Amino acid sequence: MDDKLQVAIIQAELEWENSEANLEMFSEKIKAISDKAELIVLPEMFTTGFSMNAENLAEETKGKTLNWMIETAKHKNAAITGSVIIKDHGEYYNRLFFVFPDGDYKIYDKRHTFTLAKENLTYTAGKDRLIVEYKGWKICPLVCYDLRFPVWARNTEDYDLLIYVANWPEKRVNAWDALLKARAIENMSYCIGLNRTGEDGDGYVYNGHSAAYDVLGNAITGLDRSDEFVEEFELSKKEMLETREKLKFLQDRDSFSLD
Repeated sequence: MDDKLQVAIIQAELEWENSEANLEMFSEKIKAISDKAELIVLPEMFTTGFSMNAENLAEETKGKTLNWMIETAKHKNAAITGSVIIKDHGEYYNRLFFVFPDGDYKIYDKRHTFTLAKENLTYTAGKDRLIVEYKGWKICPLVCYDLRFPVWARNTEDYDLLIYVANWPEKRVNAWDALLKARAIENMSYCIGLNRTGEDGDGYVYNGHSAAYDVLGNAITGLDRSDEFVEEFELSKKEMLETREKLKFLQDRDSFSLD
């Protein structure tokens, strides 16, 4: 078991519906990340912004963005994750990729499509939750609106790290701050929320507040920053497990199943 996990998060402004510009921008920011980083986290729909223009923007699963992620992961010898607009068998998905350093990858399709923005009318909701095993860590990656639904995130598999990649608007950022902290506390897990900043093509403003919390809800990094930044930090599985063993809160969780 690897005790430590070195994580890098990139909070950035996205060029609206411009995948080439966004991939170039992230390539430059990733160059500055140290060789110690083992996991790089990017926002939701990081090549386009949160767009409902799927018909014109969607890529095939093994398209240019996944290829870019694979090449980047291999070059940095680090896993990389974020979501992209994908067309698969005639359906559109807000699909998260978790790409390993060797180029292998896992997918998670966003379960809770955002009805307020009519995401549910464009994108097909995912059905399966993903638990990734990486360097001795069990990681549960989720997407934006999933944050509002604690049952979907409930730690029934004893995962170690919960990740949310997002385009979460400024007007509801208080909920973002509160729910990220709550998800860490109730699941006795590290929780990372990676949001974007800037304004999108629909006029929505994003002010970041990307952050990481430990199992007791203590902030590790981030919080109220609204500027662009790249930050690296270290997580300790040993410290997490010691806290779980001492407090034993997860042992008292309710048993349930999801349909």
